[in-house]
Amino acid sequence: MADAAPTPQELTRPKRPRFFWPGGLSARLLTLTILFVASAGAFALPPALASFEEKWLLDRIRAAELASLAPDATPDRKVSQQIAAQLLEGAGVVRVAIQADGVRRLVLGGPSLKRAPYLVDLRAQAPTSWLVAPFQTLFAGHGGYVRVVASPTFLRRVDFIEIVAPDADLRRGLVSYLWKLILVAAFVSTVAGVLVYLTLNFFLVRPMQRITKAMERFRADPEDAEARVQLSGRRDEIGRAEAELDRMQADLRTALNSRARLAALGEAVAKINHDLKNMLTSAQIASERLAALKDPKVSQALPRLERALDRAVKLASGVLAYGKTQEAAPEVHPVPLAAAIESAAEEARLTERNVALTCNIGAAEQVSADPDQLHRILANLLRNAREAIEHQERRRAPGRISVTLSRSAEASLVRVTDNGPGVPDRVQERLFQPFAGSGRPDGAGLGLAIARELAQGHGGDLTLAATGPKGSTFELRLPGVPPPAATPARRRATKSGAA
Repeated sequence: MADAAPTPQELTRPKRPRFFWPGGLSARLLTLTILFVASAGAFALPPALASFEEKWLLDRIRAAELASLAPDATPDRKVSQQIAAQLLEGAGVVRVAIQADGVRRLVLGGPSLKRAPYLVDLRAQAPTSWLVAPFQTLFAGHGGYVRVVASPTFLRRVDFIEIVAPDADLRRGLVSYLWKLILVAAFVSTVAGVLVYLTLNFFLVRPMQRITKAMERFRADPEDAEARVQLSGRRDEIGRAEAELDRMQADLRTALNSRARLAALGEAVAKINHDLKNMLTSAQIASERLAALKDPKVSQALPRLERALDRAVKLASGVLAYGKTQEAAPEVHPVPLAAAIESAAEEARLTERNVALTCNIGAAEQVSADPDQLHRILANLLRNAREAIEHQERRRAPGRISVTLSRSAEASLVRVTDNGPGVPDRVQERLFQPFAGSGRPDGAGLGLAIARELAQGHGGDLTLAATGPKGSTFELRLPGVPPPAATPARRRATKSGAA
């Protein structure tokens, strides 16, 4: 099937930029999952590096604090430069100072510094400076120093202890720790990404692939029985999509079958239409010859025969129009409804089938309709009602059909009620669809479809007003409320079938 041509709106719509994605939905899902998990791991790097630096600096602070106790152990509270150098080297710092009672004192000191150190205060560090500190160390350059201020642990009556340490060892430790974190994050991201991908692929991607393949196969060949989507029984959105797709495929198959049968019907009608018109012409000639006879019985039956032949000729002439889903425009004028029902009942063969017809309509009551099309509507309704009564399994009462007329402000409502078994639930949705609305195996499903199309051609409608085990009621709505005919007499006619 060729792709549909783009609409003018699609041609004028500005094109949005599209990202290039390798592979299908599975590849995209795997790539995005790994990227998202890796991004989550990247957010964990700054706190991890900050914690590593804080621990490294605290270790230097504690070592320097212990080294600062050495001068207190000597009588003159001093140590030699050699011992001081050893203490500073063991603590990994170059200077140690303390402040007590507001007085800052250098306890151990080394040579002068070539570069001014940057400050890290561990006493009251803000979250932002705590996170930025390791990156400041990493990008401070070589040969730098860090000045650290912290609260003492071992010293009493001391405000704080301050050290100055080269940041080369700290930088090497941070770089080594950073690479470890990156490797661990990459491993965790890959493993988590693959696990999430496999899970989503099993629960989402594979069902979507199955639905997509079923749609593609159905599009290629709607009659392929294997193209039907396999229902998984899930109750989530995937299960609902499968169920809706299955129903849509079933409806489309029904519609395609109806169109195919309509096409076959149109082809068959086209072949027989010419011969049928010739046969009806011959029948009309024969009826004219019968009219010349003086037989009373022939004269009594001849008008009905002529009316039937006239309707048959018109129907044969316009049957191809219905094959094209197009009926002739109705020629609307007031029509006596009781007489139309009597004629339709005769064609529906109610009196021959032991089905009683009760027509609670006065002889002068009229409706606005095309006489021939109204006859076809009523004949289809009465025939369907009779067949529904005859095909019920257990008839608990004689068949009865009643026809009533009511008026609204702008329309006439004709109701046809029977005491049949009712319309099955499975048929109600497709009741007025050609070849799909019949509830009987031998029914074609065309009668109600034709009747409704004719009613809608008048500007009205035909609906199923009520149905159930005790019978069904169809309501025919015709626009207009014509006045009663000139005949003043009103009658209540009741026609009953043979017992």
